[in-house]
Amino acid sequence: MKIEEYISSLPTPIISGQEVELPDDSLREIFRFVDLGKEDVLYHLGCGTGNSLSIATKEFGAKTIGIDNDKNKIIQAEQQKEPNRILRCEDITESDLSDATVILFWFSDENIIQKMLERFSKLKPECRIITIFDPLPGIIPNMVRFPYLLHKTPFTPAKSLKDQVVSIFETECIDFTTAWEYAERYTKAVGSPDVGNDRFLTILQTIMIWINARNLGLSCTKEIPAPVKAYIEILDNFFNIEVKHLIK
Repeated sequence: MKIEEYISSLPTPIISGQEVELPDDSLREIFRFVDLGKEDVLYHLGCGTGNSLSIATKEFGAKTIGIDNDKNKIIQAEQQKEPNRILRCEDITESDLSDATVILFWFSDENIIQKMLERFSKLKPECRIITIFDPLPGIIPNMVRFPYLLHKTPFTPAKSLKDQVVSIFETECIDFTTAWEYAERYTKAVGSPDVGNDRFLTILQTIMIWINARNLGLSCTKEIPAPVKAYIEILDNFFNIEVKHLIK
């Protein structure tokens, strides 16, 4: 099957990230990256069970607001009674974010992303929005510590998708090694109790990074590198996932 069919066959909560919570160490890395402090008001959109809020409040001193539309997760998060922490069971596209100085936003639903991009653009200057792996559409990140990307308001528009990719990878020559390194950073950041799944995710992301780079004229050579060929064949032969059609 084509990779698009494979992705669409996954459970909706997996595709949307609804059932994926970041490891505590990754949250700490994000908060250090964004220089979270006592003067900040952190919003975690899709906060799940609220671990991020506890870490941000206890270890970084920030005021925190967690928003999630899953009532059960909010109830679970409310079991942790802590000061400077507010929980809301709401639709993030309708929530009041006006006092935010930092927003953690990790969603894959394109409709939600587009709606939130419009809302983010109206926030007060110097608000920091952190995304993971993907930048906000059409926006150049202000800082990158891949897979974490920081965007400050007012946003800097990208001239093209190519410029946006270069701003993230900081090179116009993305080879297999670079693709693997960045894919592995992402895999380690999102974490998984299953090492096999981590390896599979790294392979899949590596191939997609390299193909996208090639299609944008950012691969080091026009020829498909031997490791990329090998992994394309592995995906096809062992997982029945076909990606060759994506190469332009």
